Amino acid sequence: MDIRVLRYFLTVAKEQNITNAAENLHITQPTLSRQMMDLEEELGKKLFVRGKRKLQLTEEGTILRRRAEEILALSEKTKIEISSVADNIGGDIYIGSAETKGISPVAEVIRELRRQFPEIYFHFISGNPEEVKEKLDGGLLDFAIVIEPADISKYDFIKLPNIDTWGVLMRKDSPLAEKKSIKAADLENLPLIASDQVMVENALAGWMGRRPLPLNIVATYNLLFNASILVKEKVGYALCIDNIINTGDGTDFEFRPFEPPLKVGLHLVWKKHQTLSKAAQKFLQQIYNSLSDH
Repeated sequence: MDIRVLRYFLTVAKEQNITNAAENLHITQPTLSRQMMDLEEELGKKLFVRGKRKLQLTEEGTILRRRAEEILALSEKTKIEISSVADNIGGDIYIGSAETKGISPVAEVIRELRRQFPEIYFHFISGNPEEVKEKLDGGLLDFAIVIEPADISKYDFIKLPNIDTWGVLMRKDSPLAEKKSIKAADLENLPLIASDQVMVENALAGWMGRRPLPLNIVATYNLLFNASILVKEKVGYALCIDNIINTGDGTDFEFRPFEPPLKVGLHLVWKKHQTLSKAAQKFLQQIYNSLSDH
């Protein structure tokens, strides 16, 4: 299995038609059909269900599509990194991040680094800690910003200065909006929208005390924007961190912190023993310098 064949496979998966894919790839239809059959034979699995008008991916084909996209992205990233090895410092830095206002110090570092080295470019990919760590482990990211609680034992890391506060996102017309803070008892029997991360569930259970109340979780989320839509449409109340969804005048939302407070930190992490590009080294050094100035 080589990069060229994976690119052919992704084109067929997108077009759902061998003839159209062959035209886009500027190869003959028999050649492309042969390549796809050879790929299926190599893997020992059917990748397509062949209908009258279009091809559909099998379960195995769907898995291969996801991995092929990652492999091609990593291949392109590697080419760029190697071609950028020169006296001039430049290149691309990929950072995965949870949703948090706490990336502000990182944004300040990026602004200053771009001033010094305008040929360095940054790419942010949002996701929960599990998602960004998977991409980090796969080499698709250079760094990840994760919110506690998260297992970072296998990474090198820097603790960032910002702290996030947990609480409840609600509609402005909610009865809970009259409170200044939310206690565990206030959540009893309420329809709740919670993060789908197991470690977050454990943190919330710890906040609730020795005898945590059973929570009525009606929906889960991995990015808060979608959860805010559910809140707006009166599906439930979102358990989340502050300063992600706008709760100012003219909005539909209010945020109330937990009582007692539940505050969490942030970490910038990267793979141990990783050979960083010159651009990534400069970024990391700038992070250290910035933190030492505070």
